[in-house]
Amino acid sequence: MPNPLLHPPTYQGEPFDDETARLLRATVDWFESRGKRKLLQDYHERAWTADFLDFAAKEGLFAAMLTPSTDAAGSTAKRWDTARISALSEVLAFYGLDYWYAFQVTILGLGPIWQSDNEAARKRAAQWLDDGAVFAFGLSERSHGADIYSTDMILTPDGDGGYTATGSKYYIGNGNVARMVSVFGRRSDVEGPDGYVFFAADSQHEAYHLVKNTVDGQKFVSEFRLEDYPVHTDDILHTGQDAFNAALNTVNVGKFNIGFASIGMAEHCTYEAITHAHNRILYGNRVTDFPHVRRTLSESYLRLVAMKLYSSRAIDYLRSASADDRRYLLYNPVSKMKVTSEAETVVAGLWDVIAAKGFEAETYFANAGRDIGAPAKLEGTVHVNLALILKFMPAYLLSPREQPEIPTRVDPANDDFLFHQGPARGLGKITFADWHAAFEPYADLPNVAILREQGDALAELLKTAPLTDDQQKDLDFILELGQLFTLLVYAHLMLEQAAIEDIDRQVVDAIVGVLVGDFSQRATRLHGKAASTEAQQDWAIRQIRKPAVDEARDAAVWQRVEELSGAYEMTP
Repeated sequence: MPNPLLHPPTYQGEPFDDETARLLRATVDWFESRGKRKLLQDYHERAWTADFLDFAAKEGLFAAMLTPSTDAAGSTAKRWDTARISALSEVLAFYGLDYWYAFQVTILGLGPIWQSDNEAARKRAAQWLDDGAVFAFGLSERSHGADIYSTDMILTPDGDGGYTATGSKYYIGNGNVARMVSVFGRRSDVEGPDGYVFFAADSQHEAYHLVKNTVDGQKFVSEFRLEDYPVHTDDILHTGQDAFNAALNTVNVGKFNIGFASIGMAEHCTYEAITHAHNRILYGNRVTDFPHVRRTLSESYLRLVAMKLYSSRAIDYLRSASADDRRYLLYNPVSKMKVTSEAETVVAGLWDVIAAKGFEAETYFANAGRDIGAPAKLEGTVHVNLALILKFMPAYLLSPREQPEIPTRVDPANDDFLFHQGPARGLGKITFADWHAAFEPYADLPNVAILREQGDALAELLKTAPLTDDQQKDLDFILELGQLFTLLVYAHLMLEQAAIEDIDRQVVDAIVGVLVGDFSQRATRLHGKAASTEAQQDWAIRQIRKPAVDEARDAAVWQRVEELSGAYEMTP
């Protein structure tokens, strides 16, 4: 089993087509040639990422990655392909979250445009991408956050078939330079959902007033205000319920990439931390000779591998989605909530080992240590995504249905369905395949057998000790139940991908051993909730299971961790 982490010295953009591989490799080369000192200097000086955007414009990076085939004017290099978008997200965050952020909010800004039937706006967007511009998503407001029911961006009819827009937006990435900002508002003369409007604004227009950067860093997360901004017919992207759907569906598309940003940061931190710990001598011993250090580093490594396996498989479900197969609507929030949270756990574990080193200004780790918590809080908090995940639990656990087999998707195809998702309703009618099938190839592994028993027990809990009416209103209680359910879904896709990649079975069993421990901890938390019933408490106690012990397996995992020492150091 080769090193599963992104490894810049040998990375060749595999397994993509030649042009995609060239773009990915060129991005790695740009960062490496720039060097670590410059990377850290710009971070500490909060320098806007203009030089990176100049590079991306010169290479046509965003234009290639983010122009759908239908708007590519015949270019075979351009398509909206989630697999390679995810790969670029990982690469960018490997070098810094702020570089990824400029790419991410461009994705969000383009979402309402590519979902629109407004050909003039689409052509304008494609041209701006060719010119190297970035985009922005004007949804959030200071008073309402992302509550799109309560927007105060008001469009007033101008008497000539257009509107003037007045209002403020807050937390809007790229709002300082975006040539098209997809802005959500409502008409002054129409009540209710029929009055919603998505329109395109230009940050360089005289009626567009940039107020400030709301954060202290390289990224520009703007507050802006429109004052009688002229909105013409060719600026209007969506109206009424379609505007509402475009907002939700854009978030569905955009939030999937967030997990890959977390992966990239955690990978770079892993190289730095293991190299430092393995070459540091304390009390006459290598730091990594201490058993608790080996355990912590091994667990961090296993969690990171699991993150990559789950995320890779989730890509396939997203790319294969259709009106008849919307399983991605579960796997997306799991990716957003679980992968990002796991990255925080990984970096926290590494930091426990390297201690003061994690604060040193010449490390990537110090920067990522500040930033690693951000992805879990973007495009909906962990709690918001858990609440969404819970909607799928009854169908997933209690009513599995036969489903088509989903292939690995790295083919150079445009992901058309993502811009034709339709109304975001009917979630309770989405069906899932039996999760047990993913566990079958590993039925002989002891930890896989234990986690399967815990998963079966979760389904039994819903039948024998269902939530009371009061518990269903108690978010503190049901979100803990959602954590247990999420662990099972996470293991499901992780195991599917492990089989596809033929991951070493010792590594698979060790990963699942970590998840068994996590399930036990979550069951303990459920037991301690004030709202838990006696039957639920009894169930929780029975789920506290010890992961299977295997010294030979653990030694083999440690050898893989140890091999990462000195495996990568960014060009000075």
